[in-house]
Amino acid sequence: MPTDAEVVEVAADAAENVVFSRFDASDVDDVDVTVTFEDGVLEVDVYVNAPDSRVDETRVADDAALAARSAVDDLFADEEN
Repeated sequence: MPTDAEVVEVAADAAENVVFSRFDASDVDDVDVTVTFEDGVLEVDVYVNAPDSRVDETRVADDAALAARSAVDDLFADEEN
């Protein structure tokens, strides 16, 4: 079973990877990825501010949060095998 810290790290890494795969780092003024995992409940909040980019910040933030959840699902699935 993964530790809470491992779950948070995997989720945060996945979210950040999505954000920086869609934006050039120079276009991002601010990014905040907040992940908590307590009592088996995962919460992921992603905020992206890239006003000079043509990419939809809200969509990328939503996709990053989904990727974080998926990465945690994969982590638990790998532990079961």
